[in-house]
Amino acid sequence: MKSVEEQMALIRRGAVEILLEEELRQKLQRSKRTGQPLRVKAGFDPTAPDLHLGHTVLIQKLKHFQELGHHILFLIGDFTGMIGDPSGKSETRPPLSRAEVEANAGTYREQIFKILDRDKTEIIFNSTWMSRMNAESLIALSGKMTVARMLERDDFEKRYHANQPISIHEFLYPLIQGYDSVVLKADVELGGTDQKFNLLVGRELQKEAGQVAQVVLTMPLLEGLDGSQKMSKSLDNYVGIAEDPGEIFGKIMSISDALMWRYYELLSDRRWDEVMGMKQQVSDGTLHPMELKKRLAEEIAARCHTAAAAAAARNEFERVFRDKALPADMPTVHLDWSQGDIWIVRGLTEANLVKSSSEGRRLIRQGAVQLNGARVTDLDYQLPVPRDAHVIKVGKKRFARLVSANTGSKRGRRR
Repeated sequence: MKSVEEQMALIRRGAVEILLEEELRQKLQRSKRTGQPLRVKAGFDPTAPDLHLGHTVLIQKLKHFQELGHHILFLIGDFTGMIGDPSGKSETRPPLSRAEVEANAGTYREQIFKILDRDKTEIIFNSTWMSRMNAESLIALSGKMTVARMLERDDFEKRYHANQPISIHEFLYPLIQGYDSVVLKADVELGGTDQKFNLLVGRELQKEAGQVAQVVLTMPLLEGLDGSQKMSKSLDNYVGIAEDPGEIFGKIMSISDALMWRYYELLSDRRWDEVMGMKQQVSDGTLHPMELKKRLAEEIAARCHTAAAAAAARNEFERVFRDKALPADMPTVHLDWSQGDIWIVRGLTEANLVKSSSEGRRLIRQGAVQLNGARVTDLDYQLPVPRDAHVIKVGKKRFARLVSANTGSKRGRRR
């Protein structure tokens, strides 16, 4: 087993908060001394039929704990899923039926093993104990939290002051999530930053039950392909882990260079010192960001499918990019990068590929703009100084090769 400090270094990677870090260090020391692995819990409500990369941020952190020899409790909230987690919601969520929850849970059980070790992961359903809880027990659980304490939660407080309804059953959600930790005797619970209140409830209920309180570890909410909003199917800025390898590869290739590093931090299996080394190579000009994006896309596609399928997706992407029919008379446009990176829409207008900024925005939203063979989805994307040239394609017939009109350009955002 790795030393406590080595374990802490891996656990900290990408984490927003560890509450309390000293408690975690003590738990790791105890585990190392006794040979008893920590019980590490994360809960997922099966509210959608498939997982996307945003969900895998937590699963990737579970994998870190698993690699360190700890016991993973993958909790499928088939009971809480019928309530609907109110975290970050401005209104009451419509409840799912038992049939919907069970169908979604079935796909989760298979998809998580694209990342976690099937033989070292315990899958649990919280309906196992919650369905047996009678009214008397539920009332007793409800008595452990006050309305005032519930209204300290940011989303409840906002809805209350905005005169938006809060259903009583929504107050039960954090209590049940916390009670899950009591039943499972969790040492550590992981969740997104929007789950912090719920995770802390688990600490309180464990203390009241005479248990050692779990350590709370929060992970960031992964930005979607647009680089700004949380990855979500409803926003169509997601990468589904059940999508075909070519689709996964192409979507990863469409992200901005800045977002690529975020994905490396939260999703990649590469050591952090290796990622930092690659970042330095990009900075000093010895490695092109597109090559790194291809490596990332291939790694994620391989995780979701197979290494062979991912390699085939990369080969196909490169074949299309290399062999695509570029017009012989494609214009070369010199742009001024002396003030820093250029807003993509501005680049389109200056290259006479669109008539106006509004047309540029519209075409990006429609997925009709490609940069160096990858679709651009981020309206705020900044064109970096090209090392040779950027090939821009708009629609099926408009092309331009963008080159720098100056040398020694400064890096920065320009819009």
